[in-house]
Amino acid sequence: MKVFSEIPPLRQVRWAEPLKTWGLVPTMGFLHEAHMNLVRRSKNENDRTGVSIFVNPMQFNNADDLSNYPRKLEQDLAMLEKEGVDLVWTPTPDTVYPKGYQTDINVREITRGLEGASRPGHFQGVATVVAKLFNVFQPHRSYFGQKDAQQVAVIQQMVRDLNFNIEIIPCPTTRETDGLAMSSRNVNLTAAYRQQAICLFQALSAANSACQAGETDANRIKEIMTRIILTAPDARIDYVSAAHIETLQELTLIENRVLLSLAVFFGNVRLIDNMVVTVEG
Repeated sequence: MKVFSEIPPLRQVRWAEPLKTWGLVPTMGFLHEAHMNLVRRSKNENDRTGVSIFVNPMQFNNADDLSNYPRKLEQDLAMLEKEGVDLVWTPTPDTVYPKGYQTDINVREITRGLEGASRPGHFQGVATVVAKLFNVFQPHRSYFGQKDAQQVAVIQQMVRDLNFNIEIIPCPTTRETDGLAMSSRNVNLTAAYRQQAICLFQALSAANSACQAGETDANRIKEIMTRIILTAPDARIDYVSAAHIETLQELTLIENRVLLSLAVFFGNVRLIDNMVVTVEG
């Protein structure tokens, strides 16, 4: 496994075998089983797999959140080497955003709600850094977890709009045995918060069951999610949503497919989760 912080040696390795297919897994490090599932998918579908590890300051709108984001680079690299990853990029912020940097990418409509409303500027940071990763690695495919559903939609939109010759592969959310979506932020939960956090998956599951039972009023579905989340004494809701699967606009009537999503604070730890629901009939 080759590991570089600078771009020229990475590109040299990337293009040493120009006929090989490459998959890319962008990460912010502190890797866990969900990341490894993305890596394994990439390895199954490509000749070579690259991974980036970069805590992107441009996508944080809270300085404390950025400074508290967990980091364990040596552990990350050991995990990736065990999985047989070919190439890893671990740039510094100065490498990604050198002195005089002044360009960003703004995907407009689908970033207005949900995470975009709660975290202004977040998706400009995401789109910009992912575009840079695509330019550096020039992969054939790139792999993203569905837990960050809006992020996946933003990247897909950017790829279409800017004609990147890359296939975006959304991968199912990896969960703990009690249903909590795996996230690097989970390590910051206290034991009490961790126990309460299962309410997120319980809320989504109950909303899904209500949809399958014939409930089509989006506000009632959101009320179900809200009620279950608030059974956790320390939960503080940022948002609950029932949105159109493509536009991410809030729905009043649920038909066909809907993206149910939520963001909830436990103390200073903000967790997100979602579920794509298909309504029969």
